[in-house]
Amino acid sequence: MNKYIFVTGGVCSSLGKGVTASSLGCMLEARGLSVRMVKIDPYINVDAGTMSPYQHGEVYVTDDGAETDLDLGNYARYTRSPLSRANSITTGQIYQEVIRKERAGEFLGRTVQVIPHITDEIKARVYKVGESDDVDVTIVEIGGTVGDIESVPFLEAARQIMLEKGRKNAICVHLTLVPMVAGNELKTKPTQHSVKELQELGIQPDVLICRSVVPLDESLRRKIGLFCNVEFDAVISEYDVKTTIYEIPLILHDQKLDTIILERLGVESRHSDLKAWASVVDKFRNPTATVRIAIVGKYMDLGDSYKSVYEALFHGGIANQAKVELVKIDSSKLESIPDPGELLEGVDGVLIPGGFGERGIGGMIRAARYAREKGLPCFGICLGLQVMTIEFSRDVLGYADADSTEFVKGTKHPVINLLEEQVNVKDYGGTMRLGKSETRLKSGTRIREIYGQDAIFERHRHRYEVNNDYRAEMEKAGMVVGGLTTDGKLVESLEWPDHPWGIGVQFHPEFRSKPIEPHPLFKSFVAACRQRALSRPGSGAAHAAP
Repeated sequence: MNKYIFVTGGVCSSLGKGVTASSLGCMLEARGLSVRMVKIDPYINVDAGTMSPYQHGEVYVTDDGAETDLDLGNYARYTRSPLSRANSITTGQIYQEVIRKERAGEFLGRTVQVIPHITDEIKARVYKVGESDDVDVTIVEIGGTVGDIESVPFLEAARQIMLEKGRKNAICVHLTLVPMVAGNELKTKPTQHSVKELQELGIQPDVLICRSVVPLDESLRRKIGLFCNVEFDAVISEYDVKTTIYEIPLILHDQKLDTIILERLGVESRHSDLKAWASVVDKFRNPTATVRIAIVGKYMDLGDSYKSVYEALFHGGIANQAKVELVKIDSSKLESIPDPGELLEGVDGVLIPGGFGERGIGGMIRAARYAREKGLPCFGICLGLQVMTIEFSRDVLGYADADSTEFVKGTKHPVINLLEEQVNVKDYGGTMRLGKSETRLKSGTRIREIYGQDAIFERHRHRYEVNNDYRAEMEKAGMVVGGLTTDGKLVESLEWPDHPWGIGVQFHPEFRSKPIEPHPLFKSFVAACRQRALSRPGSGAAHAAP
């Protein structure tokens, strides 16, 4: 029978349920098991696509074009679990489908209620992922915190699944906070209350994972286990790490979390093989150089807004044995200073990430021009490619008013314009160019050399493209079109001529990067940044590894 692990959270949000669930999946895969990951988000939005990055962090896109919570990005980085629309469940999706069925008369006139109709729909979606013959364990992360009214139907559905499947086939792993108060004293009462709330909903946690700033000693773990009705060996200490979050699977494995869970599920497996993860952590701890990379973006106030980009840069650092130091620059600030060098001087590369709207675009354009003229490695992603196009059109082609119709609808030189199929779109949710599609790379280009193949498959999330009316003129001026859609109609990649490393891509390569499999573009970009650091006059001491 297929096994289920429900990961819940208590005390407060942002404790790291996503990283914990991902680490658990990583450990079980290291034992040869086939794992699937599911994220449940209690918000009423149908998906994360229309949510502000300041509200919810980045939107992670799957191959089939689902716009999901950023935790699916964690799942992708830590595990081999295939991810699609089915792996992301929201309250909006559940109620939308139940109401559709009610309108279609599928409930035969019965009163539609949270129990059983809403909970049945939740269970059906979980089972859709977990009941496949090629799945051993399905890990279901329930977003929010125990006690949130929005989470109650999902916790009830989890309780029902544990009852239906039996406690040998479905268990609960509960993540809580053990805060440190004045005097460096760790307090267990918040954890006790969190577990009590979970028990009142009919769920007894099988494993407690306790987040804290320092490791919990044995006496504290025994106290927590006693008060929460959890065996001592199943009280796990998940403390803050100094190096990288990719250390978490090793920390949890050292406490035998994977062994404990498999025993409770009655699953036999081979010995664990986490050598690849140990190697990743070792490279993080022992870099041979440091590179400083500026991220010039629109949503810099929230660390999760560009989560996958940051992680992919770290992966590129792993591949180059380099510590990547992120220099986060709000693009709006570059609009108001006399010289962009005030903020960009001393960095070894510039990355311009995706985004929407006019705010801060002028600063991005100034950053792109600075990088092009100074020979500074520059990587433009999605909006970043469009910014590089606008900058090149203004400063090389001489069109001072070149722009995107997203920012200036009546511009005389719309070098970036709306996709043809987007012209009559009125609803914003799920209507962009989304998901995986094929790109053909031109021989002799840098991007073709980096990928080492003619055809690639990457994920998209955008409405605007390079205007083909200007393509020939840009190429005549030296801009290199490195990649096109299979029909040759849409530009997918551009390269600056006679430049150490200046590439813009319309797709999002960060979604495919993993710590043990760094994406080739990020690997190459960080390598170019490292070369820049080493060649900078007097940079030896400044860029030595710590």
